[in-house]
Amino acid sequence: MLFSYATCIRRDFPELCTRVLRLEGLTSTAPAARHIAHFVAVARERIALAPESELPEIQAWRRAFAKMGLKPTQYRCAAEALVRRLRKEGDLPSVHPLVDLCNAVSAAHAIPIAAIDLARVDGKLQVRPALGTETYVTFAGDIEHPDPGEIIFADDNCRAHARRWANRQSGHSAVRETTTDALIVAEAMHGTADADVDRLVAQLQVAIPALWPAASLTEVPVR
Repeated sequence: MLFSYATCIRRDFPELCTRVLRLEGLTSTAPAARHIAHFVAVARERIALAPESELPEIQAWRRAFAKMGLKPTQYRCAAEALVRRLRKEGDLPSVHPLVDLCNAVSAAHAIPIAAIDLARVDGKLQVRPALGTETYVTFAGDIEHPDPGEIIFADDNCRAHARRWANRQSGHSAVRETTTDALIVAEAMHGTADADVDRLVAQLQVAIPALWPAASLTEVPVR
């Protein structure tokens, strides 16, 4: 099982809905601008009608963060951070075609999407409470250790690939120019999460093969 949740996560967050895709044969070049522009336009339409704090997808993650003992306005899920940035700055940053696509889709749906370089993951990934001894590398290259009990993405070598669940990914396994094998994780907890995550994944399953026709896109079972 490449991606799983600790039993306590399923127990404490029974509303959680997750879909995971694996993209093999990824390249750093793809004509993604049109696809990205479409999803950014959808996101702009949503935030023109209501601020991110009123979106049910964001509200659900804020409740989850509060349940984890985190102040929701201090630690935001990645989707809220993207929508907030789009509202304030008018656009999203450009990093890599896959990351840019996932960020745009995430903003359009207000649902966090993680894109992880699997070559930088040791063994399997599990979402679980941290022991406090795991190693986390920031995007600036600094080393941190998650707080004991903090929910993280952890691999078999006790490396943390995300802190505070959907708050912040690791620079160690960020998708980069050399990435060829990526894991894409979409997670939601709001009332219509099942249907909305299905729709989000269906859109990725159309866009990704169009951008990387030689690559292989498969769905990964989640436990």
